[in-house]
Amino acid sequence: MTNTRLLIATIFCAVAVALTLSNSTTHVSAGSTTHDPTWWDKYQFILNDGADSSPGSTSSVTFGNNVDMSNECGPQSETFIAINTSKPRTLAGGSNEIFRLPMRGYFSSDGGATWGGVDLPLPKPKSKSGTNFGSDPSLTFDSSNNLFYSYIVVDFGSGNGVNGSEMAVARSTDGGQTYPSVTFFDFQDGGNHFNDKPMITADANINSPFRDNVYVAWDAASGGSIGGGVRFARSTDHGATFTSLRIDDPNGPGQAIGTSPAVGPNGEVYVAWNDYKANAIVFNRSFDGGQTWDIPKTISTKSIPFDIAIPAESFRAALVYPSLDVDRSNSSHRGRIYCSWMDLTPAKVTDIFLSYSDNQGVTWSSPIRVGDQTATPVDRFNHWMSVDAVTGDLNVAFYDTRNDTTGFRYQTDYYLARSTNGGASFPAADVRVSNTSSNEHDCNGLFPCLGINYGNQQGDYEGLVSFGGYSYPIWTDSRRQLDPSTGCQRPYLMEEVFTAKIR
Repeated sequence: MTNTRLLIATIFCAVAVALTLSNSTTHVSAGSTTHDPTWWDKYQFILNDGADSSPGSTSSVTFGNNVDMSNECGPQSETFIAINTSKPRTLAGGSNEIFRLPMRGYFSSDGGATWGGVDLPLPKPKSKSGTNFGSDPSLTFDSSNNLFYSYIVVDFGSGNGVNGSEMAVARSTDGGQTYPSVTFFDFQDGGNHFNDKPMITADANINSPFRDNVYVAWDAASGGSIGGGVRFARSTDHGATFTSLRIDDPNGPGQAIGTSPAVGPNGEVYVAWNDYKANAIVFNRSFDGGQTWDIPKTISTKSIPFDIAIPAESFRAALVYPSLDVDRSNSSHRGRIYCSWMDLTPAKVTDIFLSYSDNQGVTWSSPIRVGDQTATPVDRFNHWMSVDAVTGDLNVAFYDTRNDTTGFRYQTDYYLARSTNGGASFPAADVRVSNTSSNEHDCNGLFPCLGINYGNQQGDYEGLVSFGGYSYPIWTDSRRQLDPSTGCQRPYLMEEVFTAKIR
């Protein structure tokens, strides 16, 4: 396994040098032409080397106010976090495993101070000699202390072909310590559309007529006989069964990525996504618990269609996707819908933009840039947004390169920006969440090296949840590469899942 990875590293070294040089001063092209899924690289590693069978860690480790939730040999990336608003000291998270097949879950019962870990279940492969793995985590709590963890299952045969993909929603009744039940649905074979990037939410409004409905939205990345587009599924029986439909333009090309669902204070259901064919952030809504939908509306056009190569990510590109949330507090902005996304600034660096609607998505405010605006150009990417359901404060977390010392915008930190005036502005200084910078180009002495890659780097997205005046960002962090304290004997360039509690 090690020799194969070192051989792959040797082959790609020339490419690494070329990309490093090209990224050192400017951005590469804004928009991928192939849109190859990042899990394909993971499958190639597993196909050639076999999956890593070592178990994940069951305990976290603390670095100041930063907590390494995963604390595991090998890399993880693509993270999400949720809080049980009925029991605010109960949090749950999730991430992709890069060399292991199952999804990874994390749980805390002490307000995020310490975390345990658990694997999420997978179905049997469709073919006897095939394999499958999970990807794209998302989590939510309902009002009855149920936790739901959604992900996709990618199924392969014995060769390179994709047998198909399906949705998965696992349910936990103990805050994420165990997931005894899981529902698999909407399987599509390799010749039909591909299920990708699900996000999950639940109606936790006590007085909603659709209380405890569970909703999942995802994009069908390619067409097939029944079309691609944006898919939406609803469950009215605590995740036991789901019914699904398409909610974007049924006659359109269906070229979408990165859905984000949210629930309003009266049970309204909203979904936003990146329509990269139209190069726009698009929105739709339902007022009957997700059974019927309106005509999609554009929140904003943008400069980057799908993704963009930036210096901080040495081998992949940063994806454009929206993050959607609604003010469910008793503030003056109750019911306001917020949407954030990444786009280019006039200085040709990436930043996070925000728009809001006070009329249930009919019209949207002009986009503003989120957080501090520094004189020195920096890149911001892999954001997530959360509205505090108690205070109504709007919080946005993101990677930021303002502390870079290489001169190339390689080094990243995770930051939190906060608005207390309904998203009109961000007057307070951003909070640096990570207490150590990461660098995806840094091989930390391992040779040959192409930088941290493994097909995913930081992944497509990170997570954030805010409640009761506290925010809990979750992100991918590379500070523990070849850290002797881990006890890892294998030469993995590690990416760990970190979180922090920010007041």
